Amino acid sequence: MKWVTREKAKVDRIACPWVISRFVDSEPVFLFVPREKVLEVARTENAIPFDTPGAEIFHYEEDGKEYVSFDAVIRKYDLRDPALLEFARIVRGADANMPDAPPESAGLEAAALGFRQIAKDDHENMRLQFPFYDAMYAFVKERMEGRAKLEHAKR
Repeated sequence: MKWVTREKAKVDRIACPWVISRFVDSEPVFLFVPREKVLEVARTENAIPFDTPGAEIFHYEEDGKEYVSFDAVIRKYDLRDPALLEFARIVRGADANMPDAPPESAGLEAAALGFRQIAKDDHENMRLQFPFYDAMYAFVKERMEGRAKLEHAKR
């Protein structure tokens, strides 16, 4: 499938392609265009728009909390992996105003800003950042499995 979003990606516009390519679409094609062209390109290219106003996959509010497009992908595609849901908190904290953001959120935001500076374009930015997202997801998964083992041992 084709997917389209705004150019000059930072956190959410890299996190979404990562989760889409790892959990939703095995052969995605990502298009990065100027903000004002996203919905038009979505129509002409038969692409799914994300992380842009007017798209189904965009920030939303629920129960007084702000959620980001990464959360919207998880919700739309009914992804239930506990480590992915925990990782979503880190992404949300890096991309939105979240008062109780996990400490890893600051590192994710800093890395995203740095990668955006050194990448020649959004496709290279994805290529450079995806291993970082893979590593963060593995870290969260391992941490959660470790907690589960500790809780099981306490019983």
